[in-house]
Amino acid sequence: MHDEQRLVRRLLDGDERAFDEFFAEYHGRVYRFALPRLNGNVDAAEDVAQATLVRAMRRLETFRGEAALFTWICQICRRQIADHLREAGRHAERVVLIEDSPAVQAALEAIQAPEGERPEAQYEQGRVGELVRAVLDRLPARYGDALEWKYVEGLSVEEIAMRLGIGTTAAQSLLARARVQFRGAIENVFGAAAAAEFIASGRIGG
Repeated sequence: MHDEQRLVRRLLDGDERAFDEFFAEYHGRVYRFALPRLNGNVDAAEDVAQATLVRAMRRLETFRGEAALFTWICQICRRQIADHLREAGRHAERVVLIEDSPAVQAALEAIQAPEGERPEAQYEQGRVGELVRAVLDRLPARYGDALEWKYVEGLSVEEIAMRLGIGTTAAQSLLARARVQFRGAIENVFGAAAAAEFIASGRIGG
């Protein structure tokens, strides 16, 4: 949270490098958040992600740090999705995914919370694919992207390295760190035993 607040302060001060960091960190995560809510429409998700980040920049002075910055941005994204659906002449029904429930949102918030502030409650498993995506969105951008490319898109380490502009060895190291953080995030949601079983299943490599 402290890093997020520093980033927000830098953005409000007009730090150009902070703008680059903001878009690099949140664009992919917002895109992945929007895509399933737009029925997999890639172009619409890209438009919504861009519009969301622009609106977020314009409203940064209203961010109070009471929730994670990504959670706050997602609230804006939901409104952008509704606007997009209305403009497209479709009925904007409320889309409810597993990560929208208060219980799971609390668990996902715990991924970024300090150790002493993490809730102890565990949450029921269900619709695991959607929850995995939600967990990936809470990881640092490079970690979430690398894991998605590896285990969802099936890219090789070499292809991931090229996308990230780094060497193969560095990409392997990044993937290893990303898997460790992903496992810790899953433990926060499901508990250690369930996380071990999930990792062993190979859905995200151990």
